[in-house]
Amino acid sequence: MKVLFVNGSAHPHGTTMRAFEEMIGVFEAEGVETGVIQLGGKPIADCLQCNRCAETGKCVFDDGVNEFVEKAAQADGFVFGTPVYFAHPSGRIFSFLDRAFYSGCRDEVYEAFQFKPAAAVAVARRGGTTAALDGLNKYFGIAQMPVAGSTYWNNVHGLTADDAPKDEEGMQTMRNLARNMIWMMRCFEAGKKSGVPYPETESTCVTNFIRRDDNRR
Repeated sequence: MKVLFVNGSAHPHGTTMRAFEEMIGVFEAEGVETGVIQLGGKPIADCLQCNRCAETGKCVFDDGVNEFVEKAAQADGFVFGTPVYFAHPSGRIFSFLDRAFYSGCRDEVYEAFQFKPAAAVAVARRGGTTAALDGLNKYFGIAQMPVAGSTYWNNVHGLTADDAPKDEEGMQTMRNLARNMIWMMRCFEAGKKSGVPYPETESTCVTNFIRRDDNRR
């Protein structure tokens, strides 16, 4: 089994990564492979709604989104982490996930995400973590991804990476989150081996709130 981490911080060794490391230690102890995608300080393009991905299957921008979608097909679970910026996730992870999930609208790509556990992690000096978590969790809900929780909201407090271990309950929450994800992935794997099929997904109905007659389209 493999879990992919996406670090939405500009600092590859900051508080977000320190929270990840607490989880990675649990995963590795249980024989679960991990990989970390660092968004870092490089520019991440926003979605232009050009819809070219519907034609080509890939986003027009080459800044790591397409590579992530390809890797996602081989993953069994996902953790998306972000620092808190004004009570919301970083703009870079929002832009990254907007394009990753939108370009993943094809059935074969949705299979890279759906029915795989996902967790959001937010770090902050003080407040805004639950609002940031809410923003990230919405991606999972629309892609049929079971959301992994823990014994508290998935947040860690600290201005720097050195501060994070001082948040003992936050570190505990990360370890329990990893254990819960391992349990979920093992249950899903056991279900597949036992012949339990995934739910059949209907996708024929798409309702627009504003309708126009054919002559005005």
